[in-house]
Amino acid sequence: MQTLIEALQEALKLLLTLDARLLGTVTLTLRITLTSLALSTLLGLPVGAALGLTGRLPARGLLMAALYTGMGLPPVVVGLFVFVLLSRSGPLGELSWLFTPTAMIFAQTVIALPLVIGLTMAAVGSAHPELRPQLRALGATRWQTIATVLTETRLGLLAAIAAAYGRIVAEVGAVMLVGGNIEMKTRVLTTAIVLETRKGAFALALALGLILLIITFAANSALLRFGNWNGQPR
Repeated sequence: MQTLIEALQEALKLLLTLDARLLGTVTLTLRITLTSLALSTLLGLPVGAALGLTGRLPARGLLMAALYTGMGLPPVVVGLFVFVLLSRSGPLGELSWLFTPTAMIFAQTVIALPLVIGLTMAAVGSAHPELRPQLRALGATRWQTIATVLTETRLGLLAAIAAAYGRIVAEVGAVMLVGGNIEMKTRVLTTAIVLETRKGAFALALALGLILLIITFAANSALLRFGNWNGQPR
């Protein structure tokens, strides 16, 4: 069995030589996770912002309970739900998405969506209560008021996006259920790490883990930099 030092040395060698297995897995991971993030952001930000801007809603307590349940829903349960939907006997079986990247994107979007909605709602709702009345008093239109509130809470919105990406990029259970962990087709970084660890290929597993950490760090750094576009720390 390899020692930890030997495994780390071999992992770095794989990274530096741009091993084909690594590149294929990384490319597929980025394609699936970024597509899922884009979909959950496009759907979740408007809904979360609308909920945050709305003072009172009918059955708000029930809505919040459902939303918070979705935010804490185990990914493997989402994977099972999507698997049933996409199976041959399921309502979406005719799409033939099961064991494809599309199914994995579907599952990860479902996982990330409640998180984006909930954190966006919290960020927008935390804006100063006098901000909107002051803007209206100054003659701002409804859309100008909304745009200003979203601008003032942008770091909270970016935190929602970052949290959603952190959850889906580290997800294993759901994507393995609906994707099947098929080499060069549905194998992503997290499922590859599980497989290579079970096989005893610790060097490759460590290399994959390092790449996963780098991707997560780079994504969060980019979001933080984008949030401080005016050059002033918030």
